[in-house]
Amino acid sequence: MSSEKLADSKDKLKTEMNSMDTTMNAEKPADSKEKLEAQIKSADMTEDMQQEAIDVAQEGISKFSIEKDIAQYIKKTFDERKGPTWHCIVGRNFGSFITHETKHFIYFYLGHYAILLFKTQ
Repeated sequence: MSSEKLADSKDKLKTEMNSMDTTMNAEKPADSKEKLEAQIKSADMTEDMQQEAIDVAQEGISKFSIEKDIAQYIKKTFDERKGPTWHCIVGRNFGSFITHETKHFIYFYLGHYAILLFKTQ
């Protein structure tokens, strides 16, 4: 491959990566008031508490970009509002096997995040 073709390939790759970065950043409503659509996959929780979990997750996603920080925000908010001890996992690819208190579990998608929130004794 000639050095001219190699340079063109590198420039094309950089352009594609920059385009991907822009697309990924466009999906995150960092400072906007845009609400992401929630898809509840599994829940053992009252409808009101499910909606509260989604609302708190929306707030966390709008305030933070790191998954650990979003999870910490959701966990601490639920600990304060509903009493301890809540656990929260936020990510794009994880497995889990948990035990939770009855009526205190939800697993849902919000945008490109999967969110698992549950309470233990």
